[in-house]
Amino acid sequence: MNELQHEHLLISFLNNQESLLEDSFSFQSIFLSSVIPDATNARFMPAIFIEDNDAKLLVNRKITKRQLVHKYQGEDHVLVGQSCMINCFKHGSAEWKRVNQTIESIMELGNNISISELIQAPTLYPVNDGKYQILTGHRRFFALVYANGYGSAAQFKLYKTKPLLSKVKQFQENASREDLPQYGKLMAFKNAMVEVVTLNTARLKLGLKKLTVKETAITLGISMGAFDNYNVLTRYNCVISAYESGLSAPFIKVKKVVLAVEAEYKAQYEKSVLNITDKENISDKIQAKLMDKKTVEATPNTYRVKPIKSSTTIKTLLTTNLMTLDTGIEWDKIDWDDHASVSNALSSVIEFIEST
Repeated sequence: MNELQHEHLLISFLNNQESLLEDSFSFQSIFLSSVIPDATNARFMPAIFIEDNDAKLLVNRKITKRQLVHKYQGEDHVLVGQSCMINCFKHGSAEWKRVNQTIESIMELGNNISISELIQAPTLYPVNDGKYQILTGHRRFFALVYANGYGSAAQFKLYKTKPLLSKVKQFQENASREDLPQYGKLMAFKNAMVEVVTLNTARLKLGLKKLTVKETAITLGISMGAFDNYNVLTRYNCVISAYESGLSAPFIKVKKVVLAVEAEYKAQYEKSVLNITDKENISDKIQAKLMDKKTVEATPNTYRVKPIKSSTTIKTLLTTNLMTLDTGIEWDKIDWDDHASVSNALSSVIEFIEST
């Protein structure tokens, strides 16, 4: 479905005042061999599924991994079958390392499924030729194949049709899981925001207002604070690339790095609005800091303000109740624990004093 078709469908639903997030579904038992992973999902892993008989031969050492890789042309994929998962990426490469971590978590989940039930069923929707595509639950699906074999069946939550806000649904699940990699969460957020932009375009064409920031956060199923975190972390692609390459620092620490670099750059060049070149320069500085893990893990909590040009400004700062000045700053909404927010407010005060 292209963006224009998606927009027309959204307009139709909005015009009929139908809920975009309440899609009809049922629970059904479906053969795993009928299920297709979604290559656009941040949780996607390039996999080739092994027939149960071949997986059994490998487990019983009647066929080698090399023979299996050759038979399934598995280069740059992961071969997945009952009781076996084979990483066929180049050994030691970044992709090999990233996939290896995913394989370990899938095998652990698969072993748990072997002795207990899967609590939350993966979600699917029908596609062509009697096949079903995964909407959410890629890792659980791979674990089911690992535990029970590609020819087995399992219980799935099946939507009648593909949800119009499918990427929003994927993000909602990713954001709610503490155990999932940060890279997948950031990519899921970016994909979800593409749908939100399309939704806002459809709303405007119907004469409706765009979703507010609060409404957007509610639609995504996260708090306003979490929404701000995701916005800051997806502002520069270097942050997403860092997480893809193995960065594991908490979001809040990396957010502080991004905001600190931005604030320092704005103060150094006396800028309030950033152009493309500015953002590229900031991205380079952020990347350099993220490559230094010590910097990320121990970002200094310092306040940075723009350079002060005159002693008069300093005198005003020392002798005036700054909150009574008509600066336009909403002091009661400032997060005083956020050094970047406080620094920006102080810089705005200095600009106001120097302009009067």
